[in-house]
Amino acid sequence: MTEFFNQISRRKFIFAAGASASAVFLKGCLGNPPENLTGGSTKAQPTAQSVANISSEQAPETTTVKLGYIPIVEAAPLIIAKEKGFFAKYGMTNVDLSKQASWGSARDNVEIGSAGGGIDGGQWQMPMPHLITEGLITKGNQKIPMYVLCQLITHGNGIAIANKHQGKGISLQLAGAKSLLKESKSSTPFTAAFTFPHVNQDLWIRYWLAAGGLDPDADVKLLTVPAAQTVANMKTGTMDAFSTGDPWPYRLVQDKIGYLAALTAEIWKNHPEEYLAMRGDWVDKNPKATKAILKGIMEAQQWLDNFDNRKEAAQILAGRNYFNLPSPEILADPYQGKYDMGDGRKIDDKSMAAYYWKDGKGNVSYPYKSHDLWFIVENVRWGFLPKDYVDNNAAKARELINKVNREDIWKEAAKEAGIAVADIPTNTSRGVEEFFDGIKFDPEKPEEYLKSLKIKKVSI
Repeated sequence: MTEFFNQISRRKFIFAAGASASAVFLKGCLGNPPENLTGGSTKAQPTAQSVANISSEQAPETTTVKLGYIPIVEAAPLIIAKEKGFFAKYGMTNVDLSKQASWGSARDNVEIGSAGGGIDGGQWQMPMPHLITEGLITKGNQKIPMYVLCQLITHGNGIAIANKHQGKGISLQLAGAKSLLKESKSSTPFTAAFTFPHVNQDLWIRYWLAAGGLDPDADVKLLTVPAAQTVANMKTGTMDAFSTGDPWPYRLVQDKIGYLAALTAEIWKNHPEEYLAMRGDWVDKNPKATKAILKGIMEAQQWLDNFDNRKEAAQILAGRNYFNLPSPEILADPYQGKYDMGDGRKIDDKSMAAYYWKDGKGNVSYPYKSHDLWFIVENVRWGFLPKDYVDNNAAKARELINKVNREDIWKEAAKEAGIAVADIPTNTSRGVEEFFDGIKFDPEKPEEYLKSLKIKKVSI
């Protein structure tokens, strides 16, 4: 167990993760601006679509489940599956989507489960399900087995920078700003923030900084900032950067708070983002209901990837019960791959948009074990997990992944739903991945990947 997990108290962790019940609902490092303080859960509503003629072999053991979500575009498959009747189509007629105040709140709620007033699972940054399974971020280090069931989305994120840094060379490539940031560390260090440590948003910032020759733990100041403080800190100048996801880049640029130095689609094209994961005991008790949930999500993901449907999707997501946006137009451009980066650069490229079912490398929904491995290897890279997770060709990491990643259930659900054979991956690895700095991650050689990285905490 790492020093971080041994030393940090639960109270401090909840605060650090922004788990206050009054927290702004956010994505990674930025969520709804402070004026959007609505909460509660959205109960399952009657759907106009009838339940499909389900055979007794596929009929779910229960029609009820409670899934947590954070109001950002990663949650769209859950919301669309409910609103368009796709959950009900497969027999899940009582899906309760529960808006979570923060990632810390989601973690707390999955600990107690729906029986205790919490949730059965939902949307997660990675590798939160693995850390919960290992008891590394739970109360009393209790091990709560979780199952990763599908990937929800690719893309839809970026690195936001305060406007005061315009023209200083802080962009995707940091070569021009490296010396400036290093020199400032002794007086006024460049401060980058996120809302939950050791997962997607933290890892995107760290990879970007390290690729530019900056040590995230030595050359800049990294903070875990409670949700309600992110926008205020950027406005007052006490925070220089943070991870942000759609729909908030539009707000950042329009409100002249900041600009986008890079999209994560530029850092790692077609990268894994957030996932559906559930308590293992719920899945074990309700295997047919689990597959019914997956079928509904798969259908929603395909519906979302029809760009003709995205105007309607934006209207649904922007609603008061979900994102509570002042206008669905905030989602419209990013959903078409159009980004005003706020520094004079504009992107109009559909391949950079969020995708839910298929992207340039194939299936998005299928949970590749090789992607789980990258997230765990990055945790080892920065000293969040001990090196023994990657020893012997990552034997310990692979053992954990095999327990948590239930791609077999995804395949069963896909076959029952009639998904084309060509859309069902035959290998649990997506193969070699390449990042914007030319570094490659070969899941068959994780130790070589670590050795190739110049900036890291682990000795290898």
